[in-house]
Amino acid sequence: MKTLLLLHGAIGAADQLQPLAQVLAAHYNVHTLSFSGHGGIAPHAEGYSIRVFANDVLDYMQLNGLEQVSILGYSMGGYVAMYLAAHCPDKVDRVMTLATKYLWTEEIAAREVKMLVPEKIEEKLPAFAATLAQRHAPVNWKEVLHATAAMMRELGEMPVLTEEVYARISAPCLLLLGDRDKMVSLEETVDVHKSLPNAQMAVLPGTAHPIEQVDVTLLDFFARRFFGE
Repeated sequence: MKTLLLLHGAIGAADQLQPLAQVLAAHYNVHTLSFSGHGGIAPHAEGYSIRVFANDVLDYMQLNGLEQVSILGYSMGGYVAMYLAAHCPDKVDRVMTLATKYLWTEEIAAREVKMLVPEKIEEKLPAFAATLAQRHAPVNWKEVLHATAAMMRELGEMPVLTEEVYARISAPCLLLLGDRDKMVSLEETVDVHKSLPNAQMAVLPGTAHPIEQVDVTLLDFFARRFFGE
């Protein structure tokens, strides 16, 4: 049975991926993890960064005796997966990304950061604020948002994935994007698809950005088609 690692998105945690993990477990040896600073795990001393999160994955693999994995990364998790495929090719067999924001500029980062203001979330989305508090406890959920915002600003100033980086990724990749995703554009996904030496892509019908709104049966179909059994 092939080993499949699921990676969560920004301000998320492993618990969000459990519905998908349960479906995929019928065909794969499924692993999930929460990045440092997420899901109740203490933040790394260096704070939040794609490199830190990639090292979280490598530490998890070593701890669990995993020499190589295929990765399904949602949103930021897909960005981390691509980073690993570029910098640690021996550790990554295949990469499937879902709703991953590939294009980062200072303007885009500034726009995304505006949605990570704790006070506005408490005022307009109190139920979501409560969910975040529960998901990340005992880590303060507001600190999670602040650290994520700082990481996004850094990505806007200096993206760690570029056309040159994508060009050296040898692992087969499948890029998935929902047709109703308001955060990730089709254009940026197509551009990355063209930059990768061995890539496929697909648009999921009736699919928005939040992982909770994605049809897990549809993801299971694409996963089995791409990763094999």
